[in-house]
Amino acid sequence: MQITTVSDFRKDIKTYLDNVVKNFETLIINRGKDTGIVVMSLKEYNSLMATNHELSSRKNELRLDTAIDKLKNNVSFEKDLIQE
Repeated sequence: MQITTVSDFRKDIKTYLDNVVKNFETLIINRGKDTGIVVMSLKEYNSLMATNHELSSRKNELRLDTAIDKLKNNVSFEKDLIQE
């Protein structure tokens, strides 16, 4: 992740945008106290949106919860075996 100011971003916009696209960098442009802009590649954005879509589905949420429960139970089971 890179952080820059608006004025530095303006001075070297091409380099900053090239780094975002080529190196999958996330760029934060600081605009003052508690304000800013995040710049990311389209590929990274699309991936984030796809993940968000998958996690927002109730069906997928239940599948994920079930998988997590199974993992927790399996870890507990393995711990019991090791202690014996």
